Amino acid sequence: MSMLKDLWTRLFGSAGGGSGQAPEADPVEHQGYTIRPAPFPAEGQYQVAGTIEKHVDGDLKSHSFIRADRMASQEEAITFSVVKAKQLIDQQGERMFEET
Repeated sequence: MSMLKDLWTRLFGSAGGGSGQAPEADPVEHQGYTIRPAPFPAEGQYQVAGTIEKHVDGDLKSHSFIRADRMASQEEAITFSVVKAKQLIDQQGERMFEET
């Protein structure tokens, strides 16, 4: 359970902040969606992760993702996070916001 809490804190931050977190990457726009890459340190590498947002019918919808992929550098992980987010957008569109 603590592993999930650590992962959540790394991805979304905590109320008290944290110096162990990777700095935030600049958002990227793609087909009306905002991609916020958020790779985090994991076992000496960076885990590919991020959030996709879009305003739908006046509401801000958000979908967070974490991929199994890890990269050696933060820059590579940011780039790959954007690539994966674009794939999600192109394949699923607004369906990614549907609750399961």
